[in-house]
Amino acid sequence: MKNSYPIILISLCCILAFSLSSMANQHTKASDKKVTAKKQQYKPKFKCDGRQHCSQMKSYAEAKYFIEHCPNTKMDGDNDGIPCERQFNKGR
Repeated sequence: MKNSYPIILISLCCILAFSLSSMANQHTKASDKKVTAKKQQYKPKFKCDGRQHCSQMKSYAEAKYFIEHCPNTKMDGDNDGIPCERQFNKGR
């Protein structure tokens, strides 16, 4: 019986190591899913497509996106960060 103690001890250590490895792997997979979900969640609703003028915008949010992310826009004449003030009634 004394000879079986090392075998039992080694077996328990292997089982413990395997269990910890499996748990770590599951945690990593769960973290990867959360990161992927966050990346998909913040996908912008608009994209720069060359439009420059207020008459081409359908909403204030779209115009705001364009002046913040797109080059050569002509929607904020007084450079106050508020695009298309008259069109969307956003004047001060």
